[in-house]
Amino acid sequence: MNRFVTAERALRSAAPHALLDAVRRALTEQYAARSVELFMADYGLTVLQPVSVLPHTLEPLPIHGSAAGRAFGAQEPFAEPGRDGLVRLHLPVTVRGDRLGVLSVTLPEGELAGDGRRELAEIAEVLGHEVVVAERDTDLFLQARRKDRLTLAAEMQWQLLPGRSCSRPEYELGAQLEPAYAIFGDNFDWSATADRFSLYVTNGMGEGIEASLLTNLAISALRNARRAGLSIADQAALADQAVYAHYRGRCYLSVLMFDFELSTGRARVVDAGSPQMLRLRGGTVERIAFDAQLPLGMFEETDYVAQEFRAEPGDRLVFVSDGVYAVADPQGEAYGDAPLERAIQSTRLLPAAEVPRAILRELSGHRGRPAPDDDALVVCLDWHGR
Repeated sequence: MNRFVTAERALRSAAPHALLDAVRRALTEQYAARSVELFMADYGLTVLQPVSVLPHTLEPLPIHGSAAGRAFGAQEPFAEPGRDGLVRLHLPVTVRGDRLGVLSVTLPEGELAGDGRRELAEIAEVLGHEVVVAERDTDLFLQARRKDRLTLAAEMQWQLLPGRSCSRPEYELGAQLEPAYAIFGDNFDWSATADRFSLYVTNGMGEGIEASLLTNLAISALRNARRAGLSIADQAALADQAVYAHYRGRCYLSVLMFDFELSTGRARVVDAGSPQMLRLRGGTVERIAFDAQLPLGMFEETDYVAQEFRAEPGDRLVFVSDGVYAVADPQGEAYGDAPLERAIQSTRLLPAAEVPRAILRELSGHRGRPAPDDDALVVCLDWHGR
């Protein structure tokens, strides 16, 4: 049995809370590793937090400006030369495009020869899959992701999300919410089959727990309808009824819904509220307007009609909530289309997973203060097509 298979089996058989010990032991025995550390990206995507299992404790590493952060951003292994023939190899820990963190391994440089580097990268990928499964049974990795305490509303919202990025041959997607540790009602959701890709961008009214409860109800209703095989218009109608039945019009939720056909890029769209979409195509950014329909839950038994839209290979679609395009600077001027278009142009060379955070950094400069008054959501979808 070769050493990669031995290490892989050790990870797959480890108890959820003992994954870090298992990967340390496997890499020490099979690859002569001197040290092994796992870092998780924090909710704000600013630092890589160490997964601390006593007596091993480390300081967080900045995502921008550290060797581990370089591996995380580029999604490629990055090696730092060390002393006495050792090298510190930083390996992205990613699951189907969802960037979880970095595995940093110090080992003899000779271990990278032949298939060594490739095997270590694959072990980091296996570790990522095991971390996702382990999060059902242990809080260890979720705790490691937070550099500050989450509000209860934020805890509810992050648990509702499918991830922060994903990729398939037909598309790449990245999303980010701010304030990461105190979000209210903004949300996103996606799901894919062999032939279709669904994406929802939501903007719930209210603050704190009430906003989070509203969003949880609406997203759960949309998922229930989607999993029952209903059309996108009927999904909106069912969720509308669920929200109205509970709140009787006192609270409602805006949502922009897409159902893409992967083979053609054609999409059915329901625009029920305030989230907006801008498209970068051929170097030109333009806001794409759809026929606005009523937010979910505003009135009883609203009918929704789907529109047609088509994405072309090479398109970049950027979705934003009103906490982005309507945010005001200290003089009261809204961010608006022109600054947002400039932000999309300035980030056009970044991968989709990095675009939301970069746009939110520019938005922070416009706002003139680090903490937003409202949720700010950015979702970036790069369409490759088939």
